[in-house]
Amino acid sequence: MSAPTMQTVMDLIDGRTDELVALTQDLIRFPTVNPPGEAYRPCAEYIGERLKKRGFTVEYVRGEGSPGDSDKYPRTNVIARWTGSEPGPCVHFNSHIDVVEVGSGWTVDPFGGEVKDGRVYGRGACDMKGGLAASIIAVEALIDSGLPLPGALEISGTVDEESGGYGGVAYLAERGWFSEPRVNHVIIPEPLNVDRVCIGHRGVWWAEIETKGRIAHGSMPFLGDSAIRHMGAVMEEFESKLYPAMAARHSDMPVVPEGARQSTMNINSIHGGQAEGFDGLPAPCVADSSRMIIDRRFLIEETLDDVKGEVKAILDGLAAQRHGFRYEMRDLFQVAPSMADRDGPVASTTAAAIETVLGRKAQFVCSPGTYDQKHVDRIGKLKDCIAYGPGVLDLAHQPDEWVGIDDMTNSAKVMARAAYDLLTRKRG
Repeated sequence: MSAPTMQTVMDLIDGRTDELVALTQDLIRFPTVNPPGEAYRPCAEYIGERLKKRGFTVEYVRGEGSPGDSDKYPRTNVIARWTGSEPGPCVHFNSHIDVVEVGSGWTVDPFGGEVKDGRVYGRGACDMKGGLAASIIAVEALIDSGLPLPGALEISGTVDEESGGYGGVAYLAERGWFSEPRVNHVIIPEPLNVDRVCIGHRGVWWAEIETKGRIAHGSMPFLGDSAIRHMGAVMEEFESKLYPAMAARHSDMPVVPEGARQSTMNINSIHGGQAEGFDGLPAPCVADSSRMIIDRRFLIEETLDDVKGEVKAILDGLAAQRHGFRYEMRDLFQVAPSMADRDGPVASTTAAAIETVLGRKAQFVCSPGTYDQKHVDRIGKLKDCIAYGPGVLDLAHQPDEWVGIDDMTNSAKVMARAAYDLLTRKRG
């Protein structure tokens, strides 16, 4: 028999397309919806049991005390490690197992894993169970090829990425799971397209703004002070001042799509007056509170203090000019922008693997939204981390979400080749 080569690995992956599809279907069929955190444990155990049979050491780590963790909805993460024949670096593939709510507009079963027209459909198919399945097949093929492999290979299935990652990668990073010397290179198979290497993301600041009023009878609103009208004034200021200012700012970060190369802000929700969710008619009252959640995405050229200060200046201006205007602003979540070196080991090696497998140059991009690289970078202090995986970014969180089978196969080849090159490269 001839000695194994990288072509051996590629042939193994080609021969496991049906297995790759079946694995993706199985993962989709776990309804790991976040919130509240359904089916985390059985999904993690499914991954762990598979990899344990392949010779991995498997550990389950619950994010105890993290947001949303409870006995009913435990934040269960799985980390599997395979150790090679001699010392060397560790390449880690990290995927989140949680998915967002289903929403309306589906024409297929969101958790059925239906296959048609070369695609696997389902919630999380694109974001990111197809990428998780591809990374598992890639690593298994690399091990089964017989190529000598120094160092270690790790695969993790982590939770809560869709809600900030605090019970998943953040929790693990705080405990050393994503730091050197344990781990040296991290690839996160997020759906940024099969020929792209994602080296970072914009920053994010979530905040709640509450305007205050005074309750009164609805037939005599002049005796009260409507918090909803005050919130309307906030919206007017945002429309006339903040949105035009943000649209004028552009980044040198290679953010995709093009519209995300500027600062943006989404109004996630506005609530005012009486609580929602009852069947009867409301009572006639002037609203004494109105709350808005803002989702501000900012550029590497902006500072978090400036981003917050810009909103605060608008609110303070209203307090000075508008009779009765009072407000509170509360931080909910904040992450600075992150960007890895495109010439660093994991980015350059993955780009080279893309060119070899696909026959075209890789495109370096940054994500419009954050993902778990933020925790690997900021908490784990590990800079050599990128996102690379199958799936079309625009399909994430959409009805009839899907991932292409050919893209999964090709991405598995890229991940296997990149992992091998990282394990065997000469270290300076």
